[in-house]
Amino acid sequence: MTHSTWHKRLGAHDRALFHFAATRHWPAAETVLPRLSRAANHGALWFAAATAMGATRSPRARRAALRGVASLALASLTVNTVAKHSVRRARPLLDAVPLVRQLKRRPVTTSFPSGHAASAAAFVTGVALESRAWGAALAPVGFSVAASRVYTGVHYPGDVVAGAALGVGAALAVRGLVPTRTQLPPPGRPRADAPALPAGQDLVVVANRASGTALAKAALVRSALPLAEVVECDPDDLPATLEKAAGRGRVLGVCGGDGTVNLAASVAARLDVPLAVFPGGTLNHFALDLGIEEVQDTCRALASGDAVRVDLGRFRPGPNGADAGYFLNTFSLGVYPELVRVRERWSPRIGSWAAGILGAYEVLRGERPLRADPGGSRPALWLLFAGNCVYQRLGPAPARRYDLADGLLDVRAVRGGRLPGLRLLAAALAGPLHRSPVHTSRRMARLRIPGLAAGTSLAYDGEVAAAPRELTLDKLPEALTVYRPQVLRP
Repeated sequence: MTHSTWHKRLGAHDRALFHFAATRHWPAAETVLPRLSRAANHGALWFAAATAMGATRSPRARRAALRGVASLALASLTVNTVAKHSVRRARPLLDAVPLVRQLKRRPVTTSFPSGHAASAAAFVTGVALESRAWGAALAPVGFSVAASRVYTGVHYPGDVVAGAALGVGAALAVRGLVPTRTQLPPPGRPRADAPALPAGQDLVVVANRASGTALAKAALVRSALPLAEVVECDPDDLPATLEKAAGRGRVLGVCGGDGTVNLAASVAARLDVPLAVFPGGTLNHFALDLGIEEVQDTCRALASGDAVRVDLGRFRPGPNGADAGYFLNTFSLGVYPELVRVRERWSPRIGSWAAGILGAYEVLRGERPLRADPGGSRPALWLLFAGNCVYQRLGPAPARRYDLADGLLDVRAVRGGRLPGLRLLAAALAGPLHRSPVHTSRRMARLRIPGLAAGTSLAYDGEVAAAPRELTLDKLPEALTVYRPQVLRP
């Protein structure tokens, strides 16, 4: 069979299927499918779904929504720039399609492939790759949108199948660029001995009332671990409450954001007590790097006794200062501490995201470079960043750690000069860090920072403090035992 003959037969079958669908009665479809088809114009339906998913405040749902939108964008770009111009197929004739089904505004572009089907398949597949539950919930909607294009007479079935295949391919391409959570290496090592507490026996959990969702998450802890003791306290009482809790139980639990977890970690490491982290803050960086997104993740780790040992970053005045502070995630000097200060001042009034934007504007519009001497030449810096363990790049900024016990500090610096906003942006977008003219990166176990000006601020895990004239950063390798699920949930 020649290619031309095969193509003609395929087209004939496609037209026959279209005629079959047009002449059949679809119960309950007349009021639903045309409206659904219109709602999906320009991806509006899927953007609304992504917004609703983001409003749940679930990290998994938000990540799935972002992946769905990225997949949709790639599919739409491919359809409109390549596919539509490669196969100029005319739209179906509407003779057999009942008037009540037809759209008021008939598309003027070519028929092959279906852009609506591509967008629907891309969004639903992208979501499903990150969250099976959300993907299953949206799959009937995606199928209905694709079917509506044949039902309303604007596409042949083959156009819809090709568009759906293109959408699935776009979602898989996005996954190839940005791995899903289940593709990433298991977080944390090496394994540590920790007691299994299926119902929370001998577990004391301290919840910070001022942290984002800590009180709601504390209620979930009480329900999931009925034998656990859950203590709610105000921020000023956290240090004393954590000390008492660590003395009463075999395992110390903490529910709050990164700053709260930082306090608990320093207590747990000093008293050699295992730590159970329940994410209850806004960002929960440390918990996410452990593979913990929900209360249930920590409960699974407690039930099986799955735990790892992780490093603690340390900063102290001078090379041997006794008054040390600790960081689980990041330490920084320069513009970031001022950004945190502005954000904390305004977040109760306008929300954390808006306050973060305001803080970035405030600190970048001025020209107040940091004066330090980490390399002996007293360079001017806009930012000095040190991560507890090496951060990977899954985007324009450090995003994730694969190993929480590598013994290293991830040190990055943005050199001073005019236009700090542009320099920081250029550093963030600069590809491999060693190629950036303004951004340098080093991996080391210890860093000495002399010559800090009076009034310099430092930030660690979202908290701000005054910096001494000289600082030493180093590591406490594998100083903390923390629970984490051995297998990530899809």
